[in-house]
Amino acid sequence: MDKNRILQALSRVRDPLSGRGIVEQNLIKSLTVESPNVHLVLQIGDLNMDKKNELNFAAIGAIQEVYPEAVVNLHLVVADSDTNTKYPHLKNIIAVASGKGGVGKSTVSVNLAIALKNQGYKVGILDADVYGPSIPIMLGLKGKKPMIQDVHGKPMMVPLEGYGIPVMSLGFIIEPEQAVVLRGPKLSTIVAQFFNECMWPELDYLIVDLPPGTGDVQLTLVQTAPVTGVVMVTTPQDVAVADALKGMNMFRLDSVNVPILGVIENMSWFTPEELPNNKYYIFGQGGGERLAQMGETKLLGQIPIVMGIREGGDEGKPAAMNDSMRAPFDALASQLTHAVEDRVVNKAPTTVVNITT
Repeated sequence: MDKNRILQALSRVRDPLSGRGIVEQNLIKSLTVESPNVHLVLQIGDLNMDKKNELNFAAIGAIQEVYPEAVVNLHLVVADSDTNTKYPHLKNIIAVASGKGGVGKSTVSVNLAIALKNQGYKVGILDADVYGPSIPIMLGLKGKKPMIQDVHGKPMMVPLEGYGIPVMSLGFIIEPEQAVVLRGPKLSTIVAQFFNECMWPELDYLIVDLPPGTGDVQLTLVQTAPVTGVVMVTTPQDVAVADALKGMNMFRLDSVNVPILGVIENMSWFTPEELPNNKYYIFGQGGGERLAQMGETKLLGQIPIVMGIREGGDEGKPAAMNDSMRAPFDALASQLTHAVEDRVVNKAPTTVVNITT
């Protein structure tokens, strides 16, 4: 029996959790061939996961398809606790949150993702703002629908792609004018499905655009996936800062304890095109720095009010793709990657939050 031929056969077997190949994801912990016996150990994130038996039979069937005489001994084990075992293909899950609506959180999410991609990272966007899913418009994907692919009898959504970034949003599933009226349990189900029933590729960063406030979606996210850290978006004004502090403090609760990577201050100032040296602080000044101090974190960047940023969002052409407007987002992406590196070195590995009350 040829071990390489067995690996080639196993490469066609897909993980029912991610929809990606088990060889591609390095889920094969060990493979020993002692003809006619084949000993195979697969790493999975959860021994109680759905479709575990289907994965077992698919792997055995793939081997016996090339070697019918093979006696396959297959064991499923949970991966080491110091890694993101549940979604190993999603290296860093970054939540973008705000205390109140209207601060430009979705605009920041999209342009931050574009800037990270421009720096060579593999980036995806999960639009978890189920009340107002605006990411499809901002990426020029309005009206598009995701494809469905069968993986061991389980239907999996294939993310759409905008500017080379895989994207999933409730906006792809409902009609654009449809009101989203959902209770907590249904919201929780949708967010979990975006992780468990979506074929995300291997990503360095998955940017999760959250709805404003503190509620079911935020709690479901941290209970579903190991969030690397949270970025808080605010405007400089006191009202926005006060609400953002409440949102930040939810993630800092002992029962949640998700690291705050930093603060992004949006709409920091306005500079007219005809007066490039002037700055008008329409929403006040220093709010982002105050929020960072109160949250014992740092200000990652300031984004000015620029008409082109708003126009880019409305037209599905993000400002971070425009050479004349990309500078603040490029700087923001650099600061975020440094914050993530610092978080990985100085804080314990992220785990899924277990909230019992």
